Amino acid sequence: MSYKVGYFVGILSSTSINRVLSKALIKVAPDELEFTEIPVGALPLYSPDHDADYPPEARALKEAISASDAILFITPEYNRSIPGALKNAIDWASRPWGQNSFDHMPTAVIGASIGVIGTAVAQQSLRAVLAFCNARQMTAPEAYIHFTKDVFRDDGTITKPDTEEFLRAYMTEFREHIQRVLTVLPRQ
Repeated sequence: MSYKVGYFVGILSSTSINRVLSKALIKVAPDELEFTEIPVGALPLYSPDHDADYPPEARALKEAISASDAILFITPEYNRSIPGALKNAIDWASRPWGQNSFDHMPTAVIGASIGVIGTAVAQQSLRAVLAFCNARQMTAPEAYIHFTKDVFRDDGTITKPDTEEFLRAYMTEFREHIQRVLTVLPRQ
């Protein structure tokens, strides 16, 4: 069985280390996972004033999530939390009230930082938001990636075998998490 995974790189920068991490994760993921990035850069700031008539960018966001079987969040850490662009995308996707795109959606959270705690605080912040959105989060293993250029190449190649093995196991667990959640709560 294959699964369509939408993924958010929670940053606008085209040269983000989390974008490199996304490439690495896709390389080591099980073949049954098919990935599509869900962009966040074109979204206007969320306001309830738009709930009755979503702009095209926000409708496209909700459609991309709806077309996915699961969502992978790859987030940097800004000021001990998630970047504004990612939070804005989550706000659009979870509204209007009663039309939450993340309800019962299998999700996983990961992120990379040049610091040794590797986005741990941002991930906790994101997990709290996703809990409110009723997303079905993969809670283990947790993955706080300390990013160094000698381990991660720009094309997503991982040069350190134990890092590659850890990320491969993480993505395998994510695939199993998706299967478990969708067996109990099939997507409509």
